Amino acid sequence: MNAKHLELTQVGIDFPTPKGPFTALRDVNLNIKKGEFISLIGHSGCGKSTVLNIVAGLHQATTGGVILDNVEVKEPGPERAVVFQNHSLLPWLSVYKNVELAVKQTLRGKSKAEIREWVMHNLELVHMTHAIDKLPSEISGGMKQRVGIARALAMEPKVLLMDEPFGALDALTRAHLQDSLMEIHADLGNTVIMITHDVDEAVLLSDRIVMMTNGPAATVGEILEVNLPRPRNRLVLADNPEYNHYRHEVLTFLYEKQKKVEPVSARKSGTEKGASSSKTDAA
Repeated sequence: MNAKHLELTQVGIDFPTPKGPFTALRDVNLNIKKGEFISLIGHSGCGKSTVLNIVAGLHQATTGGVILDNVEVKEPGPERAVVFQNHSLLPWLSVYKNVELAVKQTLRGKSKAEIREWVMHNLELVHMTHAIDKLPSEISGGMKQRVGIARALAMEPKVLLMDEPFGALDALTRAHLQDSLMEIHADLGNTVIMITHDVDEAVLLSDRIVMMTNGPAATVGEILEVNLPRPRNRLVLADNPEYNHYRHEVLTFLYEKQKKVEPVSARKSGTEKGASSSKTDAA
């Protein structure tokens, strides 16, 4: 494994506000090996998405920087594909056409037959070849996310960036997609950085869990190595003492070391809206 695959060095970012610059991140240092699966976890406002956007090239760091395979990241590029919580599919294009569009933009010079073969290959990875002619409005939320993942994979990225990709899905659909993601990661060996609020999801999927401190001026608080053998089976791991130890470590960081107390009015408002979350979710 190349220890110098993806490097974040002293990354910090300030955003302008009417009251002066707001420091969202400060001194974020992280070295990620090729093929690693990294989860970023922390309370809302801790800068997880900002870190992801800097790696994606969507934000420019105010201090420090990101190096991918010895090249500085300054702008978006096809070697870094992003999957958002919202699938972001074009509603007027079929499942096939949504993936084909990404392929045509990134794999220029291929014949029609080669393009079709590659599109179908990536749809097959996410088990969506049966729905190639359907529009996004004709498929479920979980299926849309599968297509979004296929579109990202079709770009052959070195790094797959995922911003809470399963956060809006029901528990069963989420579990199926987590299993699919583990299969894809095992097959392709992409480097994956995923933001999640779900502790169980982080432990199940990750090689390392990067726990962020509360903002402003958020940074890396602790990094937990998850030494569970792969392939991982959620039912087997449910009673695994080591799995539960990792789970406990993350929960301890979130709810004791980085305890976040919301005002009573905010909690009441959340209750009135019917907001609900898993007991293992970070706030």
